[in-house]
Amino acid sequence: MSTLDHLVYAVPDLLEGVAEFAQRTGVTPVEGGAHPGGTANFLVGLGEGAYLEIIGPDPSAEGARPRAFGLESLTAPALAAWAVRPVDIDATVRQARQAGYDPGDVQPLSRRKPDGTLLEWRLTRRDDPAGVRPVPFLIDWGATAHPSASGLPQLELVSFTIAHPEPDALVADLKAVGATAEVVVGESVALRAVLGTPEGPVTLA
Repeated sequence: MSTLDHLVYAVPDLLEGVAEFAQRTGVTPVEGGAHPGGTANFLVGLGEGAYLEIIGPDPSAEGARPRAFGLESLTAPALAAWAVRPVDIDATVRQARQAGYDPGDVQPLSRRKPDGTLLEWRLTRRDDPAGVRPVPFLIDWGATAHPSASGLPQLELVSFTIAHPEPDALVADLKAVGATAEVVVGESVALRAVLGTPEGPVTLA
């Protein structure tokens, strides 16, 4: 089985999104760094080797808004995606394809931390314009220290739910990549996380 690695909370303006998150939760996220392609992130730990990534257009980058996680047209913060960490990412991709779900090809990615340290990892990527992705992408940190191990401020992940018009089909796709989550019937695809914070329960959707 794959382990929850992180949740992706996409915001149209990174600094405003982080400030709003800190006000809602009482916890200030830590700057993660910038990715090639024009995005940057801030992080909060969720315990047990998992974290929340707040991602948005890199405030220091110029040019068109990045396409990742629907940022190109995003107008309000949204819980857009999630990632799981399999024991063997390449074997999991093969098994998922055999089960009828293609998680995409494994590709390298990196980001530069504020102190200049380069973090490198591999993940599955699909050419998918959807703003919300109910099936997690796969990630392998290799020799890189996991972000949750770097002393992040912590919040509790109370619950994580996925709404989907065809829950049985989604459960089959989740099983194909070795992931589990609470799936409920919904008119449209939506991710929902409830966080335990110093300001009380906070819902991200």
